[in-house]
Amino acid sequence: MKIQVAEGEIAVNLRDTGALIDAVRNRLRAGEGFALATVNLDHLVKLSQDSDFRAAYRAQDFVVADGNPIVWLARLAGERLSLLPGSDMVVPLARLAALEGVKLGLVGSTDESLAIAGAALEERVPGLEIAALIAPPMGFDPDGPRAGEILRDLQAAEVGLVFLALGAPKQERLAARGRAEVPDIGFASIGAGLDFLSGAQRRAPRWVRAIAMEWAWRMFSAPARLVPRYARCLAILPGHMWRALRMRWRG
Repeated sequence: MKIQVAEGEIAVNLRDTGALIDAVRNRLRAGEGFALATVNLDHLVKLSQDSDFRAAYRAQDFVVADGNPIVWLARLAGERLSLLPGSDMVVPLARLAALEGVKLGLVGSTDESLAIAGAALEERVPGLEIAALIAPPMGFDPDGPRAGEILRDLQAAEVGLVFLALGAPKQERLAARGRAEVPDIGFASIGAGLDFLSGAQRRAPRWVRAIAMEWAWRMFSAPARLVPRYARCLAILPGHMWRALRMRWRG
């Protein structure tokens, strides 16, 4: 599934959990790094405005659908995608790392949240080795010197897979930098996935997610911040729907 953005396209190239696990397993076994991003409507808004974010997305090896609108756009285009939010990838990818004997690193959030999330992961995933917990400072710049230090620290700890919980676009930009500077490490951008594990943030109940209303749950939890964001997302949706339909008609 290809989604048009300013100056190019974003290809959602992993359709479901099985494809994700296969792709990451192959990279881990080969000792090759990767960058994994999860695209949603908010990202599409940012991609239309931020050239650095677009460059970071071009450096991603794998992209999955994070948000039901992306899944629905694929259906309009005559393609099939499964919903794969970053927070839902955390435990399956951690299990894969444990099975493959690959050390895990956690980057983002706060020291307290990382410690709790790390303990929760180790409890749920027998054999998992977490070799690095790094909470960057406020105002963290993924292009700055501290980011370079973090990448070198991950490499020194012999980490093979890193969960980036920095929010967009910082996590995707750091993953893109990591692909160039530490190409043997895999980076998965997971948003609030670690904060959900630690309890620092509360995720919508399962039944709310099942009826595709997690966005409403989040909006009412922080309306001042999220109502303007979702309004911007709604504004770009008709154009993407029209382009998806044109893709279907063209066959």
